[in-house]
Amino acid sequence: MQRSSLSRRTALSLTAGAVLAGIGATTASSETDEGVSRESFEILEGTVHETTVHVTTAQADGPTVVVVGGVHGNEVAGYVAADEIADWTIEAGTLVTIPEADAVAVDRGTRTGEDGVDLNRQFHEGSEPETELSRALWDVVVESDPDVVLDLHESTGIYAGDPVDGVGQAIFHSDGDGAPATAADAADYATQNYVDDPDLAFQTGRFSGPNSDPQGLLVHKAARDLDADAYLVETLSTDVELETRVRWHSVIAERLVEDELFPEEVPDNGHVPDDPAEEPADDADGESPDEADDPEETGDSDEPVEEQPDDETPDEADDAPDDEMDTPDRDSLTATITTDPSDADELSLESGQTIVLDGSRSCVPDGEIVCYEWDVGNDGCFDATGETLEVTISANGDHTVVLRVTDDTGTTATEEITLSAS
Repeated sequence: MQRSSLSRRTALSLTAGAVLAGIGATTASSETDEGVSRESFEILEGTVHETTVHVTTAQADGPTVVVVGGVHGNEVAGYVAADEIADWTIEAGTLVTIPEADAVAVDRGTRTGEDGVDLNRQFHEGSEPETELSRALWDVVVESDPDVVLDLHESTGIYAGDPVDGVGQAIFHSDGDGAPATAADAADYATQNYVDDPDLAFQTGRFSGPNSDPQGLLVHKAARDLDADAYLVETLSTDVELETRVRWHSVIAERLVEDELFPEEVPDNGHVPDDPAEEPADDADGESPDEADDPEETGDSDEPVEEQPDDETPDEADDAPDDEMDTPDRDSLTATITTDPSDADELSLESGQTIVLDGSRSCVPDGEIVCYEWDVGNDGCFDATGETLEVTISANGDHTVVLRVTDDTGTTATEEITLSAS
């Protein structure tokens, strides 16, 4: 499939050295047999946020593509796929990859780092990013002068026009220059060739407006401040094997940037379907037939079409090797909540009383739990982490708290408790 609109910029041959001119880090470089050069460098070297940027440059001039993963550390498929993408052999242009944007969050297997800051809310348009990490990442993006920016995320729910339920299985895109049609093509191609369950078909949607929530997303700033075509890809993180989710991310990424990096022929990067479907036809208006209206954001999603959520949430602390990507039966992982005082869910509590909720008795045979997340109020937003949680009853009535645990394969399980005060 050839799109009618290619790069908006003059062909650019970027090297890591050019990026370093504005960042001041050290590099490692090599020439390969595939006709590309590979370089890498660290940003925020020597700090807890130190992470690696990979730059692959083809012999043929062409556009620049930036791919980011690990903005949220519990969205495992995104950063595992980005790590694989860093090893792509490209035909033209430059590929800049940051697989673990928030290394602290990735190490902890949580949406945010130890400071509790959501990295994907720090990139407000028209202003300097708000944290040291977000500024360092933005410096890399600016120095790269990208034509296309991809940010890979995951969600615990399917996007169905209402981001409150989740934004998984969706590609959110910027406006103009063919981005809507490119997103629709990638969604159709991935669905037809790699998705067996029709309920998991990929959809597309536009970014939320500048004055709509969520705000501060990396892709929004890249689109509006740098005039790049930008995409936020969300896969469903629950009940789907990690290997499958990683494949979806890689396939969609290839399709979104094939005209930029693979103008002749997309290579086999390990994801060619056994029985390829016919090429989908573009809609007259360039939009996918089932493209929904702009969504709104929920606590654990990231890209709203119009007000969409962010990344959603699978968790896994480390990139899983190929031989460890099979997800075990979910029945093997159990979320359990105990309380202090004991049996608090059976008691009539008083307003102002504090209850300690403990998830440490959750278990997974032959594995490890890497993340404990709490949704206070059962509103779909898991905004607290840790094995234990203190909650204070502030009003009479029923108050529901949900615990979600994630093991070292990215499998999740939940348990809820209702506390009643009168």
